[in-house]
Amino acid sequence: MRVNSNTVRDPRRWWILVVLCLALLVLVVDNTVLNLAIPSLTEEMGATPSDIQWIIDAYVLAYAGLLLTSGSLSDKYGRRRFLIIGLVFFGGASLLAVLVSEPWQLIGARALMGIGGSLVMPSTLSILMTVFEEDERRKAMAAWSAVALVGLVSGPTVGGFMLEHYWWGSIFLLNVPIAAIAILAAVVLMPETRSAGRKIDPVGVVLSIVGLTAAVYVIIEREWNIPVIAVAVLALGAFVVWERGREQPMLPLHLFADRNFSGASFSILLMSFGAGAVMLMLTQYLQYVLGYGEMQAGLAMLPYAVAAALFNGVGAGLGQKVSNRVLVGAGLLLMAGGFVVMAMTTGYLPLLTGLVIMGMGGGLAGPSAYASLMGAIPIDHAGVGSALNDTVQQVGVAMSIAILGSVLAGQYTAEMPAGLPAAARESIGAAHPMGYAEVANEAFTSAMHLGSWVGAGFSVAAALLAVIVLRPAKPVAAPEPVQV
Repeated sequence: MRVNSNTVRDPRRWWILVVLCLALLVLVVDNTVLNLAIPSLTEEMGATPSDIQWIIDAYVLAYAGLLLTSGSLSDKYGRRRFLIIGLVFFGGASLLAVLVSEPWQLIGARALMGIGGSLVMPSTLSILMTVFEEDERRKAMAAWSAVALVGLVSGPTVGGFMLEHYWWGSIFLLNVPIAAIAILAAVVLMPETRSAGRKIDPVGVVLSIVGLTAAVYVIIEREWNIPVIAVAVLALGAFVVWERGREQPMLPLHLFADRNFSGASFSILLMSFGAGAVMLMLTQYLQYVLGYGEMQAGLAMLPYAVAAALFNGVGAGLGQKVSNRVLVGAGLLLMAGGFVVMAMTTGYLPLLTGLVIMGMGGGLAGPSAYASLMGAIPIDHAGVGSALNDTVQQVGVAMSIAILGSVLAGQYTAEMPAGLPAAARESIGAAHPMGYAEVANEAFTSAMHLGSWVGAGFSVAAALLAVIVLRPAKPVAAPEPVQV
């Protein structure tokens, strides 16, 4: 397909992309820095382990449960409008989090931040889809996904600096000016886009919220909670039946019959699993086993983000000549290779090789997978399509934490001597102050190696899935350069 070079392009589109990336960055960084604040919250606020769990989970549940609804509503009422409302919500809830004094108050503020995030996230990609023509979307998506990866890894560095120099509330206060700048820029720069004639599906809204919230809760809790599992299955099953009978469904289920859409969805799910695994294992390995501080650990992971950002650009360029299927499959195999290196080495320098390889793979696979998924979605469903992409990524990361968290914990406990205190055998963080650092480091290293093999297996499975399912669609021909 050749894009008409006479198409009128918004001259502000690259500035609009900067605003979208800024909105995305504040969400990603906020979620990564929170983990570093756990000791401070425990010490200064008196938060219990249960409180800490809900401070984290309140955001995830509100965010994941509302994504599809937010994307659908933004398609009807305006994608810029929902982006701005979400940023106001997120910035206001961040300010509220700074002012709280009790754990339950912070849990409530985090839930409000999750609502804000669910409004912002689908709008970032759907606005990108409507502002950029097809021949430029891959480059724009490469920048969008690169910012997400950079935010994921740079968050610990930013958080470490803030926590070393200020109090725990500073990690939330940082969100306020960034959100304010993004709101102002959105008002000034962005055009409003919406899908005319769309109707709201209240039954679908309720069923999706209940089903997704229950499903994500089961995953992050890692427990066979039969009543909640039943709610998730019944609600999501009812959602599918209801949507199939609607003339204007909230989520067009026929999209899953498109091999590019379904193949890209599952590839993104497994790719997100791999990215979540990296953060889950390495943050603990770098700090406990190698003895790095928060900022040093964050900086140690920056090569992963740099490699991913660079190869996002490489992938965007190759996408003009090579099919999405080849790029996604090759990128995921590279990620698997990075996991294999991590599974067979110890120490930071060998680990650095694995991180760079994984970054290269994620950079190649990401934009092509997103382009394949979003390319199968009609523009009038861009919001709900973007929301589905975000939901798949959220579930992938949650699965990574649940599955690899269990693998790491089980292998770590199995490697620890049976006569040690139970707390030391369950957590490397507890073993260090109790004087069992050396044996705990060896046990965790063994656990990380096993977790890396699991990550490699998932990455290979994702690569095979991409090669088998995705269609080798012809790439979009690049038009003559357009002056901005």
